[in-house]
Formats: sequence, structure tokens, C-alpha cells
Amino acid sequence: MFLWFLGGSFVFVWSVFRSPALDYRLVMAGSVLPLVDAALGGPRLLHTLLFPVVLMAGVMLATRRRRLVRRRWIGLPIGVLMHLVLDGVWARAEVFWWPFFGVAFPAGGLPELDRGALAVVLELAGAAALWWCWSTFGLADRTHRDEFVRTGHLPRELAAP
Repeated sequence: MFLWFLGGSFVFVWSVFRSPALDYRLVMAGSVLPLVDAALGGPRLLHTLLFPVVLMAGVMLATRRRRLVRRRWIGLPIGVLMHLVLDGVWARAEVFWWPFFGVAFPAGGLPELDRGALAVVLELAGAAALWWCWSTFGLADRTHRDEFVRTGHLPRELAAP
């Protein structure tokens, strides 16, 4: 599952913040970052609540008195938090609340790989969410698309609430 996290995080974060100046590229990058845990054989540190909280604290501390830099990098921990929500890992307390239920990670694969046929439905929903973003924010227009690729920002005239 890949599109589910990219599209879902983009739409949900837009729906909550309505900020054209947030770097949505980093939101989407953060939403797929926990997939790196697949190389470790299952949900590990990147699927815990501790990881995005420490990442958020790091961003906040590293960007004191630099508002524009903070606005850019805050998208990464937000994206990781969105992954945890969209993945449903919060239902696996021993992973989500690690290390509070013990320091050993439980056996088993990534939650996103255990969905069966539901994974196809979620990927289609993610593709639909990305299509909605593409059309709503005028990303078919080369100027808007180049701005998004360069900065991660949405066109202000199209993103006005």
C-alpha cells in the first residue's frame, strides 16, 4: 500500500489545516516513511507513537525563531502521524505504545501488508484522493505543478478556504 498513504495524508492534512503554504511533499514523504520498517521484518520504531513525537520535538527545537523553516519541516512528523492513523497501527497497543508495554516488538508483518483484498480498495481510494488533489489544486497546469514540485505549496488562489 502506497497510494493510500500518499493520497490519504494529503487530503486529511489539507482538510484539517487548509494551509496552502504547508509543504505537502514532506507530508506525503512522512506518510510513507514508516514503510521502511518492512526491511526490518515488521512494525518497529517507525510505527510507534514515540517516533513522530520525537521527530516533532526535533523539528520544533531545531527551528526555533525560524518560522518559515518550521512550516516546511513540520510536514514530515505530521505525515508520519497520518501514516499511523491511516494504517490502524493504533489498534496494536504493543507496537503503537512502545516501549510502555515492553521493549520487544511483537512478531508479525506490517499492518499494511495484512489487509488482503481491502488493500486494493484502499489503494483505489488513495488514487482517487490524489486525483481529487490534482484536479482541485490545478496541478495539471504546468505553473502550479512546477510550484508544487519546487516548494510543496499549493496555489493560493485555488487553495483559499
